[in-house]
Amino acid sequence: MGPLSPTRTMRLWGPRSLGLALGVFMTIGFALQLWGGPFQKRLPGLQLRQPLAPSLGSAVSSCPPRQRLVFLKTHKSGSSSVLNLLHRYGDRHGLRFALPARYQFGYPRLFQASRVKGYHPQGGGTKSPFHILCHHMRFNLKEVLQVMPSDSFFFSIVRDPAALARSAFSYYKSTSSAFRKAPSLAAFLANPRAFYRPGARGDHYARNLLWFDFGLPFPPEMKTKRGNPHPPRDPKSSQLNVLPSGAGLRAHYTLDPSALLHPAPTVAGGHSQTSSHASLDLGSSSFIQWSLAWLDSVFDLVLVAEYFDESLVLLADALCWGLDDVVGFMHNAQAGGEQGRSVVSSGGLTAEDRQLTARARAWNHLDWALYVHFNHSLWARINQYGQSRLESAVAELRARREALAKHCLVGGEALDPKYITDRRFRPFQFGSGKVLGYVLRSGLSLPDQEECERLATPELQYKDKLDAKQFPSTVSLPLKTSGLLSP
Repeated sequence: MGPLSPTRTMRLWGPRSLGLALGVFMTIGFALQLWGGPFQKRLPGLQLRQPLAPSLGSAVSSCPPRQRLVFLKTHKSGSSSVLNLLHRYGDRHGLRFALPARYQFGYPRLFQASRVKGYHPQGGGTKSPFHILCHHMRFNLKEVLQVMPSDSFFFSIVRDPAALARSAFSYYKSTSSAFRKAPSLAAFLANPRAFYRPGARGDHYARNLLWFDFGLPFPPEMKTKRGNPHPPRDPKSSQLNVLPSGAGLRAHYTLDPSALLHPAPTVAGGHSQTSSHASLDLGSSSFIQWSLAWLDSVFDLVLVAEYFDESLVLLADALCWGLDDVVGFMHNAQAGGEQGRSVVSSGGLTAEDRQLTARARAWNHLDWALYVHFNHSLWARINQYGQSRLESAVAELRARREALAKHCLVGGEALDPKYITDRRFRPFQFGSGKVLGYVLRSGLSLPDQEECERLATPELQYKDKLDAKQFPSTVSLPLKTSGLLSP
């Protein structure tokens, strides 16, 4: 990959080093890069819709679209829907994907560059041949930077742990030994230690799944000799003082040996200020704060599933893409699921639901810290973007999605898989719930047929399509579900 650029050097301070340093109360700091400002360019619209109205764009459309992208595809967080828009964009623009040999990069093991199909270590100054890295992995920054340039746009998505737990319990009940032994999610959360065993097969799905996917180390008091998490000793550990993630300008930490005891100044609104000492007490909370700060130094944007459409508008803006580039259908959603519906507020929930929500957040306290942190970050960015401007863009995005659904789909919505006879559009069925998919209307024009197919193609079939496009000499094998890790 050649000499390390300043940005790459910043990002190489990985979470493993962080865990070691904090585990023995040593020092680690973070060198953070500034967030780019909002981008305004609008590209030509889809064939099925008119281009975005000028009133929602900017008077200046000079920024080039970002096309070097790293998307950390987290589990059960709406990430399959994001993956589809990346597949479509790359497919239309002839971009090259860093693809796994099968469908995931050796998950749940940490990502390794050698698992990328067609990867060859680059010589000095040689530019990476890949544009997009976006399939399931456990994040490992050092290895990711062997594949992708350090100036790539890094982004991911998080979901409220309470909603994620409901979805994960249904989807991974046969995979996680903890879930498999529990008669219900309520029974599991009422006494999780009766079912959960650190290190048991598939039990990373049962606790702090987001934290795990981000490749972060677990706090010292949650580790066993095998490096697996124990329940926290502090019963108040789920009530965290989470540092807000800034939008626009990021906090700046120096490599200062006394950083833990004397926090470095932060930059906010162009002025230097000092972080509160109260939020940096040595222990689990401090460990979490520094882990979140490290994520801020790496990821340019983290979407929030409960505000999915708002997140898509901000993503299009940050990437300098058109709104049509991020309009799409939901993928890998379970029948009767809550994907895209917020449980952040307890309003409208029964007492039993409120209790389950509280228990899920407490049990997944690291994921709750991630969620609160990036929820703050998203809303800071929304305020920067402009509330009224965002509302207009979200309304337009939803109108376009509805129009596409009516134009492309039988029934204008997702259907039970029993109605999907075309294997190209039948989603992989996994877990106890049915995974919904789409049936295309007949009589579409050829251009509309091609675009509707892109919109409706599930992630596994689309990955196979991209694989055949990039490696035409490779014999394409039919999709095999035996032994396949779930999307």
